[in-house]
Amino acid sequence: MITEMRMIRWMCGYTRLDRIRNEVIREKVGVAPLENKMREARLRQFGHIKRRSVNAQVRMCETINLSSCRRGRGSRRKVATR
Repeated sequence: MITEMRMIRWMCGYTRLDRIRNEVIREKVGVAPLENKMREARLRQFGHIKRRSVNAQVRMCETINLSSCRRGRGSRRKVATR
């Protein structure tokens, strides 16, 4: 995403020192908002995972039952190591 924004700024002739917001530049060029691009990437990855077999390591987390697990109360204690 950083590289993409750098290329868009270069296309428009802007630098980071011009202090123009990314949203303004994206709107000017006509590139989709960042939220939509992130959603597309997550859905693409989700599609890859759903096509894997049910026995695949990645798909095992779908069948894990966490109802019997309990987390401790409060924050964890730091243990001094030497």
